[in-house]
Amino acid sequence: MYGTISTLAFVGIEARPVQVEVRITAGKPVFAIVGLPDKAVAESRERVRNALHAVGLAFPYRHVTVNLAPADLPKEGSHFDLPVALALMSAMGAIAPDAIEGYAAIGELALDGAIRTVPGGLPAAIGANAIGKGLICPEQAGSEAAWAAEDMPILAAPHILSLVNHFKGLQMLPRPEPNLSEPPGQMADLRDVKGQEGAKRALEIAAAGGHNLLMIGPPGSGKSMLAQRLPSILPPLEAAEMLEVSMVMSLAGELAGGRIARNRPFRAPHHSASMAALVGGGSRPKPGEISLAHRGVLFLDELPEFHPNVLDSLRQPMETGEVVIARANHRIAYPSRFQLIAAMNPCKCGGGSLGQSCKRGPRCAADYQSRLSGPFLDRIDLQIEVPQVSAADLVLPAPTEGSAEIGARVRAARQIQTARFAAMGARAQRCRTNAECAGQLLEDIASPSAEGMALLRQAADQLGLSARGFHRTLKVARTIADLDGAAEVGRPHIAEALSYRAESLKPERAAA
Repeated sequence: MYGTISTLAFVGIEARPVQVEVRITAGKPVFAIVGLPDKAVAESRERVRNALHAVGLAFPYRHVTVNLAPADLPKEGSHFDLPVALALMSAMGAIAPDAIEGYAAIGELALDGAIRTVPGGLPAAIGANAIGKGLICPEQAGSEAAWAAEDMPILAAPHILSLVNHFKGLQMLPRPEPNLSEPPGQMADLRDVKGQEGAKRALEIAAAGGHNLLMIGPPGSGKSMLAQRLPSILPPLEAAEMLEVSMVMSLAGELAGGRIARNRPFRAPHHSASMAALVGGGSRPKPGEISLAHRGVLFLDELPEFHPNVLDSLRQPMETGEVVIARANHRIAYPSRFQLIAAMNPCKCGGGSLGQSCKRGPRCAADYQSRLSGPFLDRIDLQIEVPQVSAADLVLPAPTEGSAEIGARVRAARQIQTARFAAMGARAQRCRTNAECAGQLLEDIASPSAEGMALLRQAADQLGLSARGFHRTLKVARTIADLDGAAEVGRPHIAEALSYRAESLKPERAAA
C-alpha cells in the first residue's frame, strides 16, 4: 500500500518542494521517517498516530516507512505532520489518492486531530503555486495563503476530519479570503518635536532616499523621539513590498491572524541582542531583526552598547540588502533591505547636557566612540549632532509643520526616484531609492554639475573621504536635489550632503 502528497521545506524565504511518500508493508510494526528529518519531524510519529486514532482510524500494525524526498535536503519544523498523515491515510485507503494529488500540504497536528497553524503559510502558498499545486493548510493560515494567487485552490481546515469529509463530499471547505492587517492608528507626529530643526531636516532626507542615519547627542535631546516618528513620514508599502515583508514575517510567525502586513516594519532591538538575534540563524535558522525590518526601519538605540562584533556583522547586509547564513550542509539567504537609524550619547557618562560637560574629559568620549568601527560608520550616510533642547524651546508653540507636510515632500521625492528608475529600464529595476544605487547607475543619476564636482573633489582630498564615503555623499546629494525638485545635482546639494558626514571624519569619532 502506497500513498504520496507534496509539501514544502523552507530554505530562507524560499519554499522548496518535498514529496512525502508512505509505504505500508508486512513485517515488524515500525513507523520510520527517513530523509534528514530534524527532531520536530521525527516526533511527528506520535502526533500522527494519535490524530488518526482521534478520528476513528486504527493505525496499521505493520511496517510503515515515510520518505521525505529529496533525501539530501534537511527537513525542519512541525509543518510536516499534516502531509505525513494525509499520505498515510491515502495509503490506508481512507482518502482517494487522486483527491490529494493536486495539493501540497502544511500543518501541525494536535493529539485530537485539530490542525494547528505553523509559520510560513504565505511562502508555502507561493511555493505550491509555483509547482502548479493547491495548498492544504491550517484554518488560521488561510488568509495569508490566499494572497498567493486568486485562482489557486486552497483548503484551510480546522481539523483533519473536516478534510476527510471534504474529500468525501460530505462537507465543503470554502476558499479563505485574503485579509489585510488593521490600518495604522494615529502615528506619533513630528509636530510633537520642538526645536531640532536640523535633525528634522536630516530625518526628511533619510526618509526620502532610504539613507542610514546616526544621531549623536546628550540624553533627553530627543533622539529616540525623532526616530520613533520616522514611520509617520515614510511612504506606504507598495504591493510587491507588502508581499516581501509579509513572507519574512510569516516565516517568523508574526503575521497576526494571517493578515498580510501593510505597514513598514519598525524594529527596535535591545542593545543586549546577540548576533543570531540581530542577523538571524540559530540551530534552526530563523530571520533576525534586520530581516524583520526589511523594507522598513531598524532602530538601534544606545548604539555603542551593542557588542562591536554584532554591529560589524551588519556591514555586509547594509551593502547587499541580503544576509546569508552558511551551514555545513546548506546555505540560507534572507532579504534585509532595511534603513538603519541609530542613536548614541557622545560619551559613556552622557556628557554634553546643557551647562554641563563630561567629568572625565575627551578620553571618555574617545573610549566610548571607539566601540564603533570605522568601516561600520562609513556605511552610515547621514551623521548629525542633536543638541540639548533648552527650556525656551519647550515653551514655544507647536511647529507649523508636522508629519503630514514633511511626508508629502518625501512621497514626492520618492515618486521622482521611481519615475527615474522606470525610465532607465532593466538595469534599474531592483532599485527603489537612491540609497540602493551603485556603480554606473549611480554615476548616471547623480553626476553633479562642474561646480559640485569641484567641491566634492576638494572635500574628498581634504577630509579623507573613502571611495564608499564619496559614493554615499553623491547618493545623499541626489536625494537633496530630488527634494528640491532639481534635475541636476548642484554645489549646494553637495555641500549639504558633505555636512552630514562630518561626524565620522572627526578623529575622536573614528576607530581603527
